[in-house]
Amino acid sequence: MQLKAILDKLDISSLNEMQQRVLESYQKDHDFLLLSPTGSGKTLAFSLLILQQLKAEARKVQVLIVVPTRELALQIEQVLRKVATGHKITCAYGGHHTRIEKNAFKDAPAIIIGTPGRIKQHIEEQNFDPSNIHTLVLDEFDKSLELGFQHQMDFIIQRIPTIKSRILTSATMMDTLPPFTQIKQPILVDFLHNSKHTPQITIRKVVAPVQKKLEALLKLICKIGTKKMIVFCNHRDAVDHISELLANRNIIHDTFHGGLEQQDRELALLKFRNHSNHVLITTDLAARGLDIPEVDAIIHYQLPHKEDNFIHRNGRTARMQAQGDVYVILKPEEIYPYIPTEISEEEFPEFYNLPENSPFATLYISAGRKDKINKIDIVGFLLNLEGIEKDDIGIIEVKDKSAYVAVRRKFASIIINKANGQKIKGRKVKIGRT
Repeated sequence: MQLKAILDKLDISSLNEMQQRVLESYQKDHDFLLLSPTGSGKTLAFSLLILQQLKAEARKVQVLIVVPTRELALQIEQVLRKVATGHKITCAYGGHHTRIEKNAFKDAPAIIIGTPGRIKQHIEEQNFDPSNIHTLVLDEFDKSLELGFQHQMDFIIQRIPTIKSRILTSATMMDTLPPFTQIKQPILVDFLHNSKHTPQITIRKVVAPVQKKLEALLKLICKIGTKKMIVFCNHRDAVDHISELLANRNIIHDTFHGGLEQQDRELALLKFRNHSNHVLITTDLAARGLDIPEVDAIIHYQLPHKEDNFIHRNGRTARMQAQGDVYVILKPEEIYPYIPTEISEEEFPEFYNLPENSPFATLYISAGRKDKINKIDIVGFLLNLEGIEKDDIGIIEVKDKSAYVAVRRKFASIIINKANGQKIKGRKVKIGRT
């Protein structure tokens, strides 16, 4: 395993303490239990374990990774494509065409990543052969149980008698593991209470009566300014209501919840990652298992009922030993047992300026990996346009049949006018705003 080359692809200088411990502790053909906080790097940790088990010559499904959400499946796919180069990887999840997945299984992938319901469906329809799977990963297992996927996971495990190694990850401690996991005497790596991996967060409160709550949120967003922030709500209606408020004031933002189309959800996360917007308004769907780095502040517009959910939301900031700010918006009479009583109250000036919008905007390109187009091709294409410099191009993400590139907002319209209908590697492409 060429660890340095893998880390270079991921733009990481070295493994953290937890990831190093995982590599040192793992034993082939043994069950493995990894407990570590949200955002500590569990995906890379188990991806490196998987790499050790893959056989290049096998043209069969060798590894199955079961995850609670489609967003987590796509995140793991991105990491594994850089870790397990040369091995076919396929994602299967609700909201994706089963026909596309079924066709992808005809040439058996080495690794399948999927949500419980969709994996169960493919096994029932015999769309792939599970009889050669030797490694099963149950990632964010506690979240899968919370979402009620026990029956589907039980069904899947019962249909794979060839499993030699079960890898289970969780961000919370469980008293006992359900019998259906068939995990016995696992090797345990527990970093839940490791002080080095405890998020370094500062909690502040904003007190406002119910009729002033939206106004308080707007003031808080303006005060945080251009830092990256996630606003958490308990309900979709609250997300949409806040979105309408910000839209009326021309504050660029995105929303993320289960009522949106999958494509819209993926695009919202992509634009948040590439700095095309600073504000993401969401439900608890974004609290776990998503690739959202460099979040400066968490705002709880509505507080969750359970402390675990509060902790997982806060785990979106202060990732990988960084620091972050957490704000809770409370009505004067509200008391939550898990909120410290002695926390400072945020104060606001009577007048405030609206925050500046992000300097980048995201453009869509109608070609991707399957068209043999990569990031270097896109950079070269854009730099050939008059007036475009390297610093005007931000993060690029290339999908199977499309690509998304962050560019300086002031040049977005210019690039569309000059580049739309031009060719990248001989292929005519459409370019537009997202």
